[in-house]
Amino acid sequence: MTSADASPALAVTRTLLALAVVFVLLAITGWTTTRHHPEPGPSRAAALAAWARDRVGHRPLPDPAATPARTVAAFFSGLGPAGGLRLAERHPLVVGNLNGAPVALRYRANRLTLGLALAAERDRLDDPRLSAEGLHEARRRVDRFASLMRPGRQVLAFDPTGKGRAAEVLGDLPRAERVSVIVPGVDTTLLTFQKSHGRYAAPAGMAQALFAAERRASPDARVAVIAWADYTAPTGVGVDAMTGRLAANGAVRLVELTSALPGTARVALFCHSYGSVLCGLAAPRLPARVTDLAVAGSPGMRVERAADLATRARVWAMRDADDWIADVPHVEVGGVGHGADPVEPEFGARLLSADGAVGHGGYFEPGTESLGNFAAIGVGAYRDLVCARADSACHHGISGAEGARRA
Repeated sequence: MTSADASPALAVTRTLLALAVVFVLLAITGWTTTRHHPEPGPSRAAALAAWARDRVGHRPLPDPAATPARTVAAFFSGLGPAGGLRLAERHPLVVGNLNGAPVALRYRANRLTLGLALAAERDRLDDPRLSAEGLHEARRRVDRFASLMRPGRQVLAFDPTGKGRAAEVLGDLPRAERVSVIVPGVDTTLLTFQKSHGRYAAPAGMAQALFAAERRASPDARVAVIAWADYTAPTGVGVDAMTGRLAANGAVRLVELTSALPGTARVALFCHSYGSVLCGLAAPRLPARVTDLAVAGSPGMRVERAADLATRARVWAMRDADDWIADVPHVEVGGVGHGADPVEPEFGARLLSADGAVGHGGYFEPGTESLGNFAAIGVGAYRDLVCARADSACHHGISGAEGARRA
């Protein structure tokens, strides 16, 4: 057999081996797919129906699914603060999740929805028909909703339907010069939005760590960080995690968010695990204000090269030494798998050090070089970046960043 013949044969063998691993994983996890269980409290379907029936004067309200954010913004501007507040009080679940609505009004609307959801869950605690498992989940939801309602928390999106979705802002979003958006991966729900154990592996903790690190990195910069769990993430390492269906749906929502952010702030995306699949699918449609796209612990971005993302944003990648995601086959066959490994040099991303991070969920731990690198990107301090050992030029072509270090 010639070397020319050996190469395709080797590629086929590796692909079959990779698929075998995938199918073993799927068998072990029972072909897990996302399931939604009806919950009491505010219903998105009912809220949308009531919104569609309502009028301001004789005018219909903007269609949440089809109206551009700038048109929504103009609509609320015409209502004035008092009119907007009245609408939010009538339709909190819709206004709280409506891109283009004033940020402060969305915070107010989501507090109202949280209050309704909290009351409904507290009523469930006294329901004798509830199973032990149902009672445990109701208690957890009560704790989560009560926590999100604490003074000072700024909830930009909240939907308690099914497993739920949420987004929280740290900092002054309307006045920010730089905005960082954290896109988490599998098993992200309302109940896992924040954690006591493994705090910095959950979206809220990730955002808290990054916000603090950015303020240390540039005390005078006006920054905001968004913990964005406003999409339906896969449950477990099963079919949904191996395919791009949920990522594609989430990508639409991420593009809408980044296009609707107030002001003219530059935006950086920090995409962890399956969140990087979502970011990869969103990349070609991201607005020009998104200047940086960083992935950590990525199973792939559903492309073979960074150039195939068709984005003007700088693409960064990192993986720590003991992240199990390295053992996941970086292939895509028949829609299963997510393609090339972003930390391979041939992919073409700018490779960053993740020194100090431990495991798949440790990238946002305070004191790690991974978090320090995220913060440097978030505030635009590219000269402070620490490149990975395999890449001495992660800062190449970035003005003022020639002094970046290598790990």
